[in-house]
Amino acid sequence: MNHLIVVPILLPFLTALLIMLPPVHYSPWRRRIVSMLSTSILLIVCVLLLLQVLADGVTFYALGNWLPPFGIIMVADLVSVIMLCLTAFLALGAICYGSAGEDEKGSFFHPLFQFQVMGINGAFLTGDLFNLFVFFEVLLIASYALLIHAGGKNKTKAAVHYVILNLTGSAIFLLALAVLYGTLGTLNIADMAVKVADLPPENLMLVKVGGLMLLIVFALKAAILPLQFWLPATYSSASAPVAALFAVMTKIGVYALLRVFTTIFGEHAGPLAGLATDWLWVFGLATMFLGALGVLASKDFRKLVANLVLVSVGSLVAMVAFQNTAANASVLYYTVHSTLICGALFLLADMIAVQRGKAGDRLVAARRVSQPVLLGSLFVLAAISVAGLPPLSGFIGKLMLLQAAVGTEKQFWLWGLLLVCSLMVLIGLSRAGSTLFWRVSGMQKADERALPLQVFAVFWLLSASILMMVFAGPLTNLSFAGASQLGDVINTIRTILPTPGVLP
Repeated sequence: MNHLIVVPILLPFLTALLIMLPPVHYSPWRRRIVSMLSTSILLIVCVLLLLQVLADGVTFYALGNWLPPFGIIMVADLVSVIMLCLTAFLALGAICYGSAGEDEKGSFFHPLFQFQVMGINGAFLTGDLFNLFVFFEVLLIASYALLIHAGGKNKTKAAVHYVILNLTGSAIFLLALAVLYGTLGTLNIADMAVKVADLPPENLMLVKVGGLMLLIVFALKAAILPLQFWLPATYSSASAPVAALFAVMTKIGVYALLRVFTTIFGEHAGPLAGLATDWLWVFGLATMFLGALGVLASKDFRKLVANLVLVSVGSLVAMVAFQNTAANASVLYYTVHSTLICGALFLLADMIAVQRGKAGDRLVAARRVSQPVLLGSLFVLAAISVAGLPPLSGFIGKLMLLQAAVGTEKQFWLWGLLLVCSLMVLIGLSRAGSTLFWRVSGMQKADERALPLQVFAVFWLLSASILMMVFAGPLTNLSFAGASQLGDVINTIRTILPTPGVLP
């Protein structure tokens, strides 16, 4: 079997254990070096896995050699591996920034960070819904501790809301799995697609209820309206490297929606085909518009960035409702772009806040930052990209979103709202930039300067926008290849299941 598939799960797990053992645990620099080195190796492994999937197609790993649908499997296709590469790239930037000093403000930062990366990677690779639940819990437990890293009243308050909501979501997730397993007799995603396609009429309503319960859970993870109210306070109160890593957390919910409602409840699902697409469309657009309003109304820069995450999530969820190759390709490309740029903005917000003194990242007049050219240039680059202005990756991503809706009955609504929200984001960022860098009270400059490792981390994440522009052709082709592979449900089922049942 191809053991490379499980390395993105095992590597951060073993790294976390190593960091907690002496002599690594007793040396801050040893912890940092081990963590950064492991994350760099993880990125290389993910790229190698991507090249392998491009060459060989969909592959899976059966733990203990128990073949599906009975055993636990990890599935590597282009969609899951693209998300692995995204996570590793983002995690490397976040861990570099954290290693500049943020990691020493609390206990066990690096092990918790690695455990969260393990949970995220497992959620992308798992081939059955129960283990999706398990990896959700792994990443959530780590995120609970990371959220209150370094302590503070605001962090504790946000953590309580975050924990309660996610525990509620976990309970609903378990109920949904119980209903689906009791009805279908399996939680293997490929096997569920076969069973749903040949579902007896008397079980139709139960499976529909289970599917809609999954919709609630994934909507909570993705922070879709009306389950989005926890995100701005949570993300804005987290430390900078944690908030940067959290930028991919909502995309796990979007990924789960894309995977489940394309594979299990896609066009082969008979009476349940297209389950929840109407809900995804309406609430996706509403989330996007609400996020744009939040950008305009934000009184501090961190909350503005958190609302930018909502804008991107709303755009992606609305595109998931189309359930076609062009829309799914735009989701993949725009997911990578928006996650990395928002992660960079969380790091940049922390650098700006430190140099502005007591005012922090609040959008009020304050002392001049000590590195206005450096921070201002990084801000302009990030703002141009996240607002979707040419020529950076944000423009290409939004163009793909718009093109995917051409010729459909939803074109008017998507084009209108997406363009209006982009204008609102541009206005909000312009107001924030002019306040942070031009509204100066007094002439005293801050003594603090950004450390080289912090600057590298922001440059690392922002460079993705430039690279995605330079290599737009190959990357858009990769996105379309991933979307085509995701939509070819029959081929995936034939690859994973020894007897694919009733499907042709």
